[in-house]
Amino acid sequence: MGLRINTNLSALTALRNLSETDAQMNNTTVRLSTGLRINSAGDDPAGLVISEGMRSQLKGIGQAIRNSQDAINMVKTAEGALDEVQRLLRDIRGLAVHSANTAVVDSNVLQANQTQIRSTLQSIDRIARDTAFGQKRLLDGTAGAMANLTSTNLAQSIFMGSTFAGETLTSGTISISRVTAADSATVTLGRTFATANAIVTMSGPIVVNGFAIQSNGDETVNSLVAKINENAGSTGVVAQVSGAGPVQIVLRQSESGANFGISYFDNGTVLHNATSAADTGTNGVFNVAAMTSSGLQTVMFTGGRGGSDSGLKLTDNFGNVIQLTDNGNSSITGTAVQLAQMTSGAVTFQIGANEEQSTVYSMPVVFANRLGTSSISGLTLADIDVTTQQGARDAMKLIDDAISQLARVRGDLGSFQKNFLESTSRSLEVANENLAASESQVRDADMASEITALTRLQILSQSGMSVLAQANQQPQQILRLLQG
Repeated sequence: MGLRINTNLSALTALRNLSETDAQMNNTTVRLSTGLRINSAGDDPAGLVISEGMRSQLKGIGQAIRNSQDAINMVKTAEGALDEVQRLLRDIRGLAVHSANTAVVDSNVLQANQTQIRSTLQSIDRIARDTAFGQKRLLDGTAGAMANLTSTNLAQSIFMGSTFAGETLTSGTISISRVTAADSATVTLGRTFATANAIVTMSGPIVVNGFAIQSNGDETVNSLVAKINENAGSTGVVAQVSGAGPVQIVLRQSESGANFGISYFDNGTVLHNATSAADTGTNGVFNVAAMTSSGLQTVMFTGGRGGSDSGLKLTDNFGNVIQLTDNGNSSITGTAVQLAQMTSGAVTFQIGANEEQSTVYSMPVVFANRLGTSSISGLTLADIDVTTQQGARDAMKLIDDAISQLARVRGDLGSFQKNFLESTSRSLEVANENLAASESQVRDADMASEITALTRLQILSQSGMSVLAQANQQPQQILRLLQG
C-alpha cells in the first residue's frame, strides 16, 4: 500500500462519515425534542404541503364547531324567549275564559282582566323587541338581515348589518350615487425620448417605492419599463410608455385610494427631469340609500378608511361595507342606481370550514300584532278585548290560534337545533378527530423509531470518533520509517 503524509484519505473518509452521522443525529434530536417529523420544509416538502393544508382545515373545522355551538346557544336563547311568550299566552287565555263567564263576573272584573291582558301583551312585545344574542336581536324581524347584489358589474361584494344610519334596516332596494370617484396615484416622468426603443444613455439607480432599479446606460425605454414592472408585485406600481413619439414613461399605482401612493427618486435624472416625484390616490366617496324602520335613509360611504384598504372599499360608521369594481367606480354617476336588494328576517350560520358550508334560518317575529292572524279575519292578538262576551269568545280563538302558531314555530326551531345544528356539530367533531389523526400521521414523529435511530447514531458517532483517531495515527508509521 502507498503511504502518504500530505493527504490522509482514511482520516478524510472517517471525518466525512462522522459529519454525516452528526447531521443525522441533530435531525433526530430535533424531532425528539419537538415531537414532529417535519420541522422545516426541507424535512419533507411534499409532506409539509399536505400537512399545512390539513392544519388549515383543522383550524376551520375547530372554528365551525364553535360556530355551531354559538348557533345552538342563539337558538336556545330564542327558544327560551318563545317559551316565556307561550306561558304568557296561557295566562291570558285563562283570563279570557274567566271573562267569558258573564253570569258571574261584572264590568269591574272584566276591565281588570282587560288591563292585565293589555299589560301581558306589552310584555310579549317587549320580549319580541329586546330578545338578543349579543347585539343581534332575534325576534323582531331584523336578525340576519342580508343584502344581495343585483348589479354585480358595479360591486364585488356588499355586507349590510342590521343597522343603517342608526336605524334598523328593512327589506327594500339599496341604491348608490357618486360624490367623488376613487383614483390611483399617477406620476408622469419628465424626460422624453424619440421612441420606445430609444436608448436611455443616462446610467444610475432609480427608486420606486423603496425598490432600486439600475439603468446601465445602454438600455431602451421599453427595457427599463420592463424592469420597473418586474417589481410591481412588491411596489404596486406599473409602468407604461405614453405617446407615439416623443414618448414618456407613466407610473401608475395598481390600487386605488390614498393608502397607496408612488414615491419616486432619481438622483441622476435618468428618466425624470427632477430628482424625485410623488403622488397619492383619491378615496372614493359615495352616497348609499336604503330603507330603514323610519323610512328611506341616505348615508355617505367613504373608501380607504382602514390603513390598508383600497379607495374602492367603502364603509360607513356602522360596519357596513361595499367593495366597488373599477367599472362601478367609473360608471356610477351622481344619479342613484340600484345596487342590491335588502332582505331582513333571516340569520346565516357558518357551520362548516369552507365558504359554501353555511345555512340560513328565518327567526320568528312574535309581536302581538303578528300572532293569531289566521283565526278571525282582520284581527290579531293585539286586538283582544274581553270586556264583552263576544270579545271574550273571540279572544279565546285568537289566543288558541297564537298558541298553535307559536308551538309550530318552536317545533321548527327545535327541529333546526336538534336535526341540523347539533347533528352538524357532532359530524364536525368526528371529522376534526379523523383529520387530526391524518395530520399527525404526516407530521408527527414516531418516537420509538426516532429513539432507536438516535441510539444507532450515537453508537456510530462513538465508532466514528474512534476510527478517526486511529486514521490520524497512520502517518506516525511513516515517521518510524524515517527514524529507522
